Amino acid sequence: MPRRNILLPTVCIVLLIAAWSFRAPPSSIDRWLDTSAIRGTASSSSPPGAATKPHNDVDLSAPDAPFVGWPLQRVCDEATWVPGLVYICDNNSGGVGNIRNYIHTCIRYGLEAGATGLVVPKIRKRNETDLADLFTEYLPFDYMFDEKHFKDAFTTSCPQITLYNDVEDIPGVGSKPNIEHINPKKFGDRDGCDWRDQNRHTDQFGDRFRAWLNDPKNGQSPPSEDHPRLIRFDWGVLWDWLIYRDGPEFANTFGGILKFNDKVLRLGNTALKRMRAFAQTNGVTDGRFLGVHLRTESDALGFWPTYNTQSEAYLKQATRRGFEVAYIATGDPLQAANFAGAAIEMAQMRVTSKTELLDDQDLDELEELSWDQQGLVDFIVLLGCDFFVGAMPSSFSVYMAMKRHLRTGGIYTRPYKVGTDGDGLSYLVGNYEKYWEGWLYMWEGMWP
Repeated sequence: MPRRNILLPTVCIVLLIAAWSFRAPPSSIDRWLDTSAIRGTASSSSPPGAATKPHNDVDLSAPDAPFVGWPLQRVCDEATWVPGLVYICDNNSGGVGNIRNYIHTCIRYGLEAGATGLVVPKIRKRNETDLADLFTEYLPFDYMFDEKHFKDAFTTSCPQITLYNDVEDIPGVGSKPNIEHINPKKFGDRDGCDWRDQNRHTDQFGDRFRAWLNDPKNGQSPPSEDHPRLIRFDWGVLWDWLIYRDGPEFANTFGGILKFNDKVLRLGNTALKRMRAFAQTNGVTDGRFLGVHLRTESDALGFWPTYNTQSEAYLKQATRRGFEVAYIATGDPLQAANFAGAAIEMAQMRVTSKTELLDDQDLDELEELSWDQQGLVDFIVLLGCDFFVGAMPSSFSVYMAMKRHLRTGGIYTRPYKVGTDGDGLSYLVGNYEKYWEGWLYMWEGMWP
């Protein structure tokens, strides 16, 4: 065919293809490769739907932040519920970092198991005269936390679960409740795992646990509303759940089910306000201050950073960042005085504490609190500091750094970069060379 006879049809075909490409939506593979479809726009760093997700502008690092419940609701909507299965999450001990994470870990397993009942956790009190003795009497939930806030979180976001104040309130338990003790790691093959390793089988835990629950070989009947089964974890189930397996939305909000009680919040906020005023009185016009967690009390373990290691690192950070005043949190008054003296001499920095900032009725109320409750007041002040220094592997310090880290991305905050200079908000001195011996696994198993 002559060239002039094919030119016109060829031009027409090209024009039709061009017109169709402008009108037709991109193919699935094009959308998959298009980063603007993933991020919303090419210039946006927000995850998909960030602008439409509720409460994405909430400061999750605040101690009194409202609970963002839609990630919990999503987990509950996906759960396989078991009528008559009740979890009891009270086998906890230690300071606030340990206690709250035990409660969170136990409840998260309960959600995966399909527990339709949960006993409001009680809290094991520490011996006031022997800090290493973690196992004294049980105290009510509001010893540390806001019970109404906790109940409202589940009533609103996970109504499939019934909350009971006590074991005796569970229908059908009888006068002598039978509470079964389990270790969740046993519901998975752990060949070759270090005994401290997190649970690598959480995706399968629900199915395996329910199979065990319904297996007549275990000598128990399957649970029902008339014949409930009560589950309590062995002591020490703390860092088992790899929190980011649930996605950042859940990992960064689930901690919000536990909020400090009103008295602790009021005393902490009062101390924080007075700390700002203290800084201004000492010539810091913007109230800027360094927050210090000095972990040298009698129950500190031998491989933790010593006083000399902590103080040297803290004062180095203070000098580097130009701090003139600091707030110190510690249960060791002797070393607190030593640090205050060294701070004046080496960094020209004034140091104060909650007992010096509070007075009159506030101080009386503070002194009525237990050692661990007073630590909650410290926690609130340190959350509000301009830079935090603490000790690795103190769970208090790790919790603090992770909670403050939520300022970097809100609901979509990415994991803290452990063993580095961090996020510019906190620094923890310690040994980051060995994962297990240095307890670095805490960072992967603690809900902020």
